[in-house]
Amino acid sequence: MKTIPPSLTIGLATFAGVCHGMISRYDTDFWASIPVETWKPVLGAPWQIVLSNTLNLSETVVPSTIQIFDIDLFDNTNDGIDDSAINTLHGLGKKVICYFSAGTFEPERPDASRFEAADMGKELPDWPGEKWLNLNSKNVRSIMDDRIALAARMGCDAIDPDNVDAYDNDNGLGLKEADSISFVEYLAAEAYQYNMAIGLKNAGAIIDDVQDVVHFAVNEQCVDQKECKVYTKFLASLKPVFHIEYPAGAGKSVSEKDRKLNCEGSDVGIPNFSTVLKTEDLDGWTEYCDGTVVTTAVER
Repeated sequence: MKTIPPSLTIGLATFAGVCHGMISRYDTDFWASIPVETWKPVLGAPWQIVLSNTLNLSETVVPSTIQIFDIDLFDNTNDGIDDSAINTLHGLGKKVICYFSAGTFEPERPDASRFEAADMGKELPDWPGEKWLNLNSKNVRSIMDDRIALAARMGCDAIDPDNVDAYDNDNGLGLKEADSISFVEYLAAEAYQYNMAIGLKNAGAIIDDVQDVVHFAVNEQCVDQKECKVYTKFLASLKPVFHIEYPAGAGKSVSEKDRKLNCEGSDVGIPNFSTVLKTEDLDGWTEYCDGTVVTTAVER
């Protein structure tokens, strides 16, 4: 277990904020200098994602052959004070992508009290208490500085910042695509400070605009929504699309017809996706496109 001194938290956050101030999306020297230590997942790499529960690492971790795990940053580090889960996954030869919501306020998170009323927009439908955040707020960005620094201290190889697509929702803040592009570029710049990779979660409308600053994409339901073709250029750059579909029967048994539909689809690029079939709560159950079904042990 690693206890984080408050002074280190402040120091790293200040360092990140100062450096960000010197970075511009037009500074090609910066974007060309991504540290060589940064992990860059390859096209078609298989993966596992578990977000609704903390991993139970007292049991054998399955699937043993999958080397990329996407897990919740806070839930799997006891809110940022215990790096043992990530260390265990590293000991098994796995890379760890750490998930957090960058674009919404979640009242249950340990840093929730730092958000101000002016930072928040409308509540998300079906997610009581969760609200869209002003992506241009200095306070919001300061909090994200610290979340990214926390991910680095916990040993994450990459970050999966969610909900950066406020422009495509009734956000109540007037946020547009340009705001999301700026925000993703900002998050990427912060991640680079710590040699961490970063992905774009959904937000397909801006994928071409941020392709050069992210290392992978995470997509939900592009087959169901018939929008997988937006990743054509991204795939051509040999960057992976970690793809999730939520078919009927997930959690028990997905029909062969539904599996083929979600894995092969009819959109451009589907065969090159890293596809998993999941339940909507993203628990440990997963089916892969070859029909293999696994259940990663989680805490109950």
